Amino acid sequence: QVQLVESGGGLVQAGGSLRLSCAASGSIFSFNEMGWYRQAPGKPRDVAARELVATITSGSDTNYADSVKGRFTISEDNTQNTFYLQMNSLKPEDTAIYYCNALITTDMYGSTWYGWGQGTQVTVSS
Repeated sequence: QVQLVESGGGLVQAGGSLRLSCAASGSIFSFNEMGWYRQAPGKPRDVAARELVATITSGSDTNYADSVKGRFTISEDNTQNTFYLQMNSLKPEDTAIYYCNALITTDMYGSTWYGWGQGTQVTVSS
């Protein structure tokens, strides 16, 4: 079993920065793909309503939503089983609950786990 725990959310003024962390624990052999998604206020609270923010693969290929390109950076530290989302030049429209997710290989036989963290609130004031 694997658990993902986000941290680093909070309240920040427009133009400010935050760094979100997602720490994975449990049976981890290797990371396949990791991502950050967000759910804006007023949106349905289900997985299908989450907007992709950024993803990173085990080969360090990254992908970003157009709305965050040039402002957000996703990165990973495999030695700590943790990945990050550095958010700069934050805007009020970035206000959302941010969720991390990951596809993880859990053993040498190729078993995998896919799941989500519990979410962390990011609020950007104007």
